[in-house]
Amino acid sequence: QVQLVESGGGLVQAGGSLRLSCAASGRTFSSYVMGWFRQAPGKEREFVAIISRSGLTTLYKDSVKGRFTISRDNAKNTLYLQMNTLKPEDTAVYTCAAGPLFISTQDKYPCWGQGTQVTVSS
Repeated sequence: QVQLVESGGGLVQAGGSLRLSCAASGRTFSSYVMGWFRQAPGKEREFVAIISRSGLTTLYKDSVKGRFTISRDNAKNTLYLQMNTLKPEDTAVYTCAAGPLFISTQDKYPCWGQGTQVTVSS
């Protein structure tokens, strides 16, 4: 399995930007589909975006399309989430995950990071 560590969270005003990173250990990063998921206070964890092994195919939650961009650098074993035009409703713990399938269903992802807090103030 791969170990995942997120970074880049923080407090930002509405309309601002943040870039999250997810560093993966091991030499098999490129063999995994990678995803970002988030959990807001009092809510279920939800899918945000996923990216194929090559990075050529992506899928986004409707509410983040056009504002968030998922990308990966397989040479650096790192996954990214560029978040622009942030809204208070984006406030959540963001967690990266690795799995074998290009699917947004959380239970298909066996490897998870610890998460990083993103807080967007109005």
